[in-house]
Amino acid sequence: MSNHWHDLHRPASLPPLFLKAALRRGIKNTPLPEQGLRCWISVEPRRLEAYRQVCGYLDNGLLPATYPHVLAFPLQMQLLTAPAFPFPLLGLIHLANRIRILRPMGNVSRVRVAVRVGNLQPHAKGAMFDLLTTVEDLLGPLWEAESRMLCRGVQVPGEPGVLSSIAGLGLNEVSRWQARSDIGRRYARVSGDYNPIHLSTWSARLFGFPRAIAHGLWNKARTLAALSDTLPAGNIEVTVQFIKPLLLPGEVRLLASAAGSSGELQLLGDGDLLHMQGGWQPIA
Repeated sequence: MSNHWHDLHRPASLPPLFLKAALRRGIKNTPLPEQGLRCWISVEPRRLEAYRQVCGYLDNGLLPATYPHVLAFPLQMQLLTAPAFPFPLLGLIHLANRIRILRPMGNVSRVRVAVRVGNLQPHAKGAMFDLLTTVEDLLGPLWEAESRMLCRGVQVPGEPGVLSSIAGLGLNEVSRWQARSDIGRRYARVSGDYNPIHLSTWSARLFGFPRAIAHGLWNKARTLAALSDTLPAGNIEVTVQFIKPLLLPGEVRLLASAAGSSGELQLLGDGDLLHMQGGWQPIA
């Protein structure tokens, strides 16, 4: 796929994009758009500190490993609600997420964020694609992410692949925490992601959930915050799969390998229900 970029002076305002997402219905039989969006974005210290508090990160002078997702969110919303995008945003399911921290993210105040979509392929329940995000500063590439998204009810040619699972052997409990009933609203305020399935019981029930569920990226952020003393600050790739939603409120346990250049992790809830699994390794 040849990539074309549309450079923006500033990200779009989120409220009109949420309205577009709410009004969008139906699936278009069109390919994924080739054009991506790029924009220089400044890191706001007060918002960054609020994010740290919600996700459990300490201020060590580095951007939290997952914070570039927040910087990219308005561009992602603009891309996924554009007329050229074939699927409605509401109803997309976040299956997996991979981030690559190319260099330690210290002294970062302004970055260029780029988002695009690609890699459309079949899934047993529909079609999946990758939402791709890159971040660079004046020194060059800094951070990358792939969010694998599922749109149910779509048929594309080919045979569905199978997501790999981890062995989960030799993992020890390293932390546990309470996911409070208001964490969806608190995370929405610092991330901008006001998906109704995360906000309250009544809004989650509109989409088939008995209670609000935690954001998948909050689960990942809270996990990496708990592991921040043992993971490298750069040249690291962290991949997770979102298995079962975490109903709020709930308690979770983090199991992980011993500190090292590579390892595995699991996030377990009541009855050892597996909410998230994944691992980390050096960037190839």
